[in-house]
Amino acid sequence: KFKNQDFTQLRDYCLRRRLLFEDETFPAHVSSIGFSLLSEDKLSHIQWKRPTELMIERNPHLIMDGASRFDILQGEEIGDCWVLAALGSLTLQRQFLENVLPKDQGFHHSYAGIFHFRFWHFGDWVDVVIDDRLPFLKGKYLSVRPRCKNEFWPSLLEKAYAKLRGSYQNLHLGYISEALVDLTGGVQVQFSLQSPPSDLQEILKAAVKSQCLMGCATPGKPSTGDPEPKNGLVRGHAYTVTGAEEIPYQYSQEEIIRVWNPWGHREWKGPWSDRSPEWDQIPAEYKKALCEDKDDGEFWISRRDFVKQFFSLCICNVVPSFLDFGDKCATTWAMTAYVNQWVRGLTAGAFSRNPQYFIQIEEPALKNYNVVVSLMQKPVNNMPQSQKLLIGFFIFRVEPEFQDLRDRLPAAFFFRHKPQVQKYDFNGQTRDVTDCFFLSPGIYVVVPVTSEEGQEAEFLLRIFLKRPEKQARPSDAKGSFLKSAAGLQSQNISLENIFFGYAKQDSDMNASQLQRLLNEVFLKARPGGEFGFDSCRGILALMDLKSNGRLSLKEFKHLWKLLVKYKDIFRMEERTHAGFLDVSDFRPHLIGSINLMKGLAVNDQLFHLMALRYSDSSMRVSFPDFACCMIRFETMASVFRNLSKDGKISFSATEWMIITMYC
Repeated sequence: KFKNQDFTQLRDYCLRRRLLFEDETFPAHVSSIGFSLLSEDKLSHIQWKRPTELMIERNPHLIMDGASRFDILQGEEIGDCWVLAALGSLTLQRQFLENVLPKDQGFHHSYAGIFHFRFWHFGDWVDVVIDDRLPFLKGKYLSVRPRCKNEFWPSLLEKAYAKLRGSYQNLHLGYISEALVDLTGGVQVQFSLQSPPSDLQEILKAAVKSQCLMGCATPGKPSTGDPEPKNGLVRGHAYTVTGAEEIPYQYSQEEIIRVWNPWGHREWKGPWSDRSPEWDQIPAEYKKALCEDKDDGEFWISRRDFVKQFFSLCICNVVPSFLDFGDKCATTWAMTAYVNQWVRGLTAGAFSRNPQYFIQIEEPALKNYNVVVSLMQKPVNNMPQSQKLLIGFFIFRVEPEFQDLRDRLPAAFFFRHKPQVQKYDFNGQTRDVTDCFFLSPGIYVVVPVTSEEGQEAEFLLRIFLKRPEKQARPSDAKGSFLKSAAGLQSQNISLENIFFGYAKQDSDMNASQLQRLLNEVFLKARPGGEFGFDSCRGILALMDLKSNGRLSLKEFKHLWKLLVKYKDIFRMEERTHAGFLDVSDFRPHLIGSINLMKGLAVNDQLFHLMALRYSDSSMRVSFPDFACCMIRFETMASVFRNLSKDGKISFSATEWMIITMYC
């Protein structure tokens, strides 16, 4: 819950009181626009209007006839093409779109001027709540505008993203790679088209086949009144890659790429553009299927011209499946993630002092890309581009004499060895640095760094390893959140590896790490909400036998068994499959648990209090709340049973406070 705002509770509150929601955390004020984006005169003329105020004669809709890239038209005041190009790509992949744009909202049933959207934010999915007041300047949309006047998903989704980023101003000029990651939770790899990889077309084909999101950018700075380039492209502009084909042309095969401009017009005018003569020299069925003469911003371009005219290509997916071409056997990707920080005097300095992460490459048969490393710095107070650190990573091969993985590599190792891989962006100021490469079998250490010693920041390091499917070990991967908890168990995946994949190579786990594990591995983005941080702190306290504020592997295994049991119960009784139980379905499970504990009973008063504590305003219980309730109930009942005599228990004031304050 971003800003700790619960969409359902806020909407229900407004409906009961017949109010339209006004978001105090992102108000209809110039502070939400940003003070340096526009002139003072323009800022003074900003007006905020709801869709219901704009559509007096027509009913507003969130989505009409499905979301499409052609619904999006970029405005004139904000250089947000990088966001809109990412949204255009998002509409092509429904599995991502439906996660970002929840269906439980609209302008008709239960309308209260409130909407919500989901984004991936530094390793976690967050639900961002907004009101539907949109900024206008002199009667025109300040930012993105919909092609259909009464369809509002582009404007509302972008407002939610502006809130996540801190202001509309922070959407002015950015990187499409960041937006693609925020919309998918995936990994992105950028390919320079100044020196393109020889297998670029193979990468594109694999990306299309595996339903990746793709974007590209032209070189130079955004146009500022200069004459329009004769080729129809826009300088310093982000585009969406929407397709790639290989077609017969002049007794050979021609590789063409389809690209979309978020302006909604201004298309490429060269070969393979809408009216170019090349279309008359291919079989009619290809022309009919591919060529559409519309001024909608979308066009075809040959691969040769694409490489010449565009500066970079960005491809994004949950795992780097676009690198799977040419494999002689079935392969799978495993992902491990670490959240850590550079701390001045401790872990921010020379190689030997920076955090170190070991990986092992085992399969010699793979000769293609088999490793992707992504390093992301955590945004601090929605910092502007100028305040980001310059970051990168180095990868060293670890020789046998240094292969005691329990110890850190000493300074002598780094003096004696050159890195196998070095990837950094010490000239630009990007949020994350990612690259793909091939590593031969062996043990390696990944060292994340900043450009200067002593710089401090939190970071997220994700390491993707490709293995043949028969030898793949998803247990090594934090990315196993793609599989359900039941699937994990059926494959006998080691809970130890899941645990240590989140414990940052420590022996115990804190509440933040537990939260990430439960949401990404156990819940797998199922409907009904996620485990909140406070809930995970409570669970940890109940399971923490040593009272040290951390969860051991033994305690985690016991917790996992309880969660599997509760999940099976919840799934059997979940009538709507929307991720919630009605409170009326809740009580039998409490009674069933208590039958195992003689002398205990749930009376009406206790059940009423538990329902108030763990249900939402609609008297529904989500699985995370159901699990928290059951764990607390069974744990406290067990404590009573173990400490009671003849059905009674006696505590001193200190003993009572110790038990009740840490649970």
